[in-house]
Amino acid sequence: MKSRPIISTIFDGAADRPAVTVSANARLQYRRDDGVFAIMFAPLLILIVAACGLALNAGALYNRKVELSGMAKAVALAAAQELNGTTEGIAAAKTKAKETAQGYIYSHGISITWQETALTFSMAPARIGDWRSSVSADDAGRYYFAKVDTSALDAQIRSVALVFPSLSSGTTTPTYINDIAIAGRSAINVPPIAICAMSENATTPRTNNGMTDTELVEYGFRRGVSYDLMRLNPKATTPARFLVDAASAPGMSGSSFDLQVAGPFVCTGSMWMPGLKGGSIHVSSLPSTSPLESLYTQLNSRFDDYAGDLCSVNSAPPDTNIMAYQYDKSGGAPWMVPSTGSRAAMSTTERSKLETVADIPPPGTTATGVTAGSYGPLWAYTKAAKYAASEPSSGYATFLTSDWAKLYASGLSATGSYQSGSVSPYNPIGVTNPMTISSPSPARKDFITPQRRVLNVPLLSCTTVPSGSNVPATVKGIGKFFMTVPATKDALIAEFAGTIPDRLLTGPVELYP
Repeated sequence: MKSRPIISTIFDGAADRPAVTVSANARLQYRRDDGVFAIMFAPLLILIVAACGLALNAGALYNRKVELSGMAKAVALAAAQELNGTTEGIAAAKTKAKETAQGYIYSHGISITWQETALTFSMAPARIGDWRSSVSADDAGRYYFAKVDTSALDAQIRSVALVFPSLSSGTTTPTYINDIAIAGRSAINVPPIAICAMSENATTPRTNNGMTDTELVEYGFRRGVSYDLMRLNPKATTPARFLVDAASAPGMSGSSFDLQVAGPFVCTGSMWMPGLKGGSIHVSSLPSTSPLESLYTQLNSRFDDYAGDLCSVNSAPPDTNIMAYQYDKSGGAPWMVPSTGSRAAMSTTERSKLETVADIPPPGTTATGVTAGSYGPLWAYTKAAKYAASEPSSGYATFLTSDWAKLYASGLSATGSYQSGSVSPYNPIGVTNPMTISSPSPARKDFITPQRRVLNVPLLSCTTVPSGSNVPATVKGIGKFFMTVPATKDALIAEFAGTIPDRLLTGPVELYP
């Protein structure tokens, strides 16, 4: 007799309607499938645990990498901020690096034992290059970049104990994380226009007629006197003026650099180099062509003049005071008697060099036609300073306007409108004088920047500068010159306001990849 399968009928509550019919063989198959899932779950569980372990390991490695990277960047930035072209700056950078590293707080509570070998210095921000842990005094002027390499730190700082053990050994082997951070200055607030130092001496005393105190002269310039920077030469009677290669740091090889390329740098008043000391810069001598031919408009952005849209107000804002002190026009320098005169101190070749009548030693020039007005507008920005062997911490003492007749020429004096104290016509603190102040356009009020009319001009040692294009030159110092009037194609008239170390003119410290 042929066997028949046993049929089980399951009702869904209705007596006359079967819902599902399941055979006994099918129910047996279900029991067998349950065993298969149990067998598959064991390896899946191992994979899940492994994935969780790898995720925990990746998190631990990432966290340590972020912590070391943050510490390295903070230390590099702090160290680079101290670099100023001197061995003292190198020492200060080392001290600051240690303080910053040891003050860094890790979330896992590990303290740092700083290793000085983790900090090195270089002339360029390239990761692979000449990085030194110590720098001599002769080289300090070129080392403006700091690198922090965490591989020099203790292993405890860099090690990460992985959560998931090695499948081969069954043990956890520490993994070491390292990082490198490089920081330094990329720019100096100096436009790419240079002139000769009128003297090789940083400071000298000048004796004036009938005065007890001697006057401070810096690289041949007198504070408070206006010069046409395009008409000076301590070695000849023809102008000496130079265009600086703004993208080649001192000691590096120069490249061709024309007036059109220089334009944006003149707008911002900066160059792509960290400093001007520690080696020769590269310049192009322009004895027959004025460097202002294509650059004077960019200079005049400081006077709220954006003709030709060559400068952007964002990177080249106007000064807070754009008044032009045109002493050759009535009312141009209302604080002076006589009321009109030369736009700048009058040029002379009396001593077989191109200088001004203000530079001639007392009793003064013998040239004809020299009057009290031949000395140009005086003290629009700063006052003449009294000589001292070294600058006092409070700054050099200054002369009074009542000394003008002895400092410069008989008949020169200041009116009562000249402010006393440390103020000047450009910046009369707490005083509103419409004769000496003019504000930029209201449309640019959010961009105006004080002191934009002050140009930091490299003063070259012209005894060693050869003629030609892309030639090496040595910077003796940096002179501060206040533009008294807008520049023209062949004239840049500015008042000498002293010298300034290039380490005080560097731009912000930046991180490099």
